[in-house]
Order: sequence, then C-alpha cells, then structure tokens
Amino acid sequence: MPTGVAIQDVREQLFAAAERVLLRDGPSALTSRAVTAEAGCAKGVLHRHFADFDAFLAALVLDRVARLDARTAALRARAGDGAVADNLTAALTDLFESVAVAIVGLVTSRDDLRARLRRTTPTGIPLLTEATAMIAAYLAAERELGRIAPDADIDTLAPMLIGTAHMLFADRKGTPPTSAALHKAVETALLGAM
Repeated sequence: MPTGVAIQDVREQLFAAAERVLLRDGPSALTSRAVTAEAGCAKGVLHRHFADFDAFLAALVLDRVARLDARTAALRARAGDGAVADNLTAALTDLFESVAVAIVGLVTSRDDLRARLRRTTPTGIPLLTEATAMIAAYLAAERELGRIAPDADIDTLAPMLIGTAHMLFADRKGTPPTSAALHKAVETALLGAM
C-alpha cells in the first residue's frame, strides 16, 4: 500500500490478516511482519495502533471472544426449537469451523499473550471459557423448558461438550469431523441429561 493512503478499518483488516496467517500457517508463523504483509500494509501501521505485537494479539483474541455474545444470543434463542443435539451440533460446528481452534493454539503457545489475557480471563483458556459459558447458558435455557433433566449437571456437561468438539476439530491440517461424527458425540454426551 502506498505511503500516505488511509486504510479503512485498520484493526479489522489486521485482525482478518492475522486470522488468514493463523489458519494457513499456524501460530508459529504469526509475526507482525507476516500480518502486515498479509494485510498489504507497512509494518509501522500495526505498531501505530498497538503498543506491541502481544497487545495486538490480545486485542485480536478479545475481539473474537466478544463476537461470542451474538452466537450466545442466537443459540439461546433456539431453546425450545428443534432437537437439543441438533442445536448443539450446529453451534459447536459454527464455533470450531471458525478460527477458534487456531486462536486456542495461539493462546497456549505464547506465554506473554496468556499473561496479558489473564487480566480479563483469570482462569481457563480465553475463547474456550466463554464458549463453555455459551453452551451452559443454552443448556440452562433448555432445562428451564423441561427439555433437559432438572438434575442435569450443566457445569460438567458444557465443558465436556466444548472439549469433545475441540478435540474433534483440533487437527488443523486434517479434514474437519463430519457433522454425523460430531452429532454422535453430542448425543452421547447428552444421554444422561435428557
């Protein structure tokens, strides 16, 4: 990009470029130079908007965490409609087919990033923690409607579903699980809760 040309929505362009690098090359390839090259801008652009690269990465993770709010609302709105296992399978697929698996890898591979994120997410892994809360909120709504057993242990079931889905999607180089495989895992996890 020529010097002096204004870039519209710089943060989002840099975040999108970082996601492309993460998905294509993995967390170890994510550098400020890789991000700015992917975004087609000078390296100084990133440093003009963020104190350092870890501040950029923390902002990226927190932005992606914030996007879960819309997913949480949409999933809760599905309570009472369709089959519980179908709704959960769709929500988990939506979550893990996105950049979520790569972001989890990024967070777990960078100590400085994890330390920064501890300020907002003191326990757990950012994104997975919030995704677990999303699933728990949905399960609680279904329990209120009587579609989940009143004694169902949602605090155990939600992280179990997130962990299972994460494991199924975690092989970044491989093919994602089939919908049928994920659905079977979700149905199995729900057996005692229905």
